[in-house]
Amino acid sequence: MDPDLIGSRVGYAFRDSSLLRRALTHRSFGADHNERLEFLGDSILNCLVALELYERFPQLTEGELSRVRANLVNQQALQGIARGIGLGEQLLLGEGEMKSGGASRPSILADAVEALIGAAAVDGGFPAARQVVRALLGPGLAAVNPRVSGKDAKTRLQEFAQGRGLALPVYTLLGTSGQAHAQSFEVQCAIEELGIRTEGRGGSRRAAEQDAAGKAMMLVESR
Repeated sequence: MDPDLIGSRVGYAFRDSSLLRRALTHRSFGADHNERLEFLGDSILNCLVALELYERFPQLTEGELSRVRANLVNQQALQGIARGIGLGEQLLLGEGEMKSGGASRPSILADAVEALIGAAAVDGGFPAARQVVRALLGPGLAAVNPRVSGKDAKTRLQEFAQGRGLALPVYTLLGTSGQAHAQSFEVQCAIEELGIRTEGRGGSRRAAEQDAAGKAMMLVESR
């Protein structure tokens, strides 16, 4: 574990390195693990993202804000953030968990992100936690488009097709790879009447479909 490297990637330098170590320690490694920090971080993350959305988008209703937050704060999104900062390489895992691919398991990665946020809150209070949340979720927050009111890509693409009298998009599973605990799915999204075919990937079939739908939306919006 490299505290300086992690600090640079999460946008916060921990004063108490033992908190950072605990945040990255899976229960398979030892008794001083990250589950309590994960519990704390989960609550703080939801609160801080809600606050960010409330301040940024005064025109959105409660339901719309809830949908946007759900798109930003979920296991798929958090494990993607963890992969983006190379968090798996910094985790402390037991030998068995390490051999079974725990460092790339979506649930372990997502939990570690929440534990980091919880650790930042304990180390530096609410402002420190907000600093980490902004560093990690900043790109996602910046990409929120209030015009779509928090609707996911598949919903938006379906509404686009229905609004123009087109057949609904067809999603086809192209293949899977990886071991059972860390599979990767590849899905094709097709709108035949527009000649659109896109491919998406994700840690679940649903995530891969969302990825493919998002790429299809980019194509139809650019026309």
